[in-house]
Amino acid sequence: MTALILPWANTEMMNIFLEEVSRDFSEFFVIMQVDQAGWHNSKNLKIPENIRLLSQPSHSPELNPVEHVWDELREKALPNLAFKSLEEVEQALCSEIVRLQNDPKRLRSLTNFPYLRIPC
Repeated sequence: MTALILPWANTEMMNIFLEEVSRDFSEFFVIMQVDQAGWHNSKNLKIPENIRLLSQPSHSPELNPVEHVWDELREKALPNLAFKSLEEVEQALCSEIVRLQNDPKRLRSLTNFPYLRIPC
């Protein structure tokens, strides 16, 4: 799992994320499911050679496994809390991301959708 906390959601930040994923999984060919956000299909998007983006249908967040990861992070790291600073929010989020990364069974339970499995 690759996770970055970046200051914006735009094409420039998506390019940074894709490059990081490409490096983290350099030995693999990555198919990344993305929604219809403008920065996911921008003409300025630089998609590394070992990554292909698979666009999901519009208005269908339930099909994207990362949405379940976001729900889990919100529920576990940020439930009904008021933080004094953005730094505290980032720290809580980072702590929960690390916990999730260190628990592959939990991560798989959130993201291993039947339609994404390769038949044996």
